[in-house]
Amino acid sequence: MKVKVDELVCEANAVCMGLAPEVFEVDDDDQLHILLPEPPPELQDRVRHAVRSCPKAALSLEE
Repeated sequence: MKVKVDELVCEANAVCMGLAPEVFEVDDDDQLHILLPEPPPELQDRVRHAVRSCPKAALSLEE
């Protein structure tokens, strides 16, 4: 699995960070950073939930 963000669409709402803080981080400048672009198996269900929960649909997965 690989996580991607469309930076033109992302509004840094931090929903993903709240669901999977090990993988997503919003900095003080409201920029989203993917800390683990290829999350380990134990985080993948939470990452899928975070991607589905993005209010702007700015996140995607390559399985």
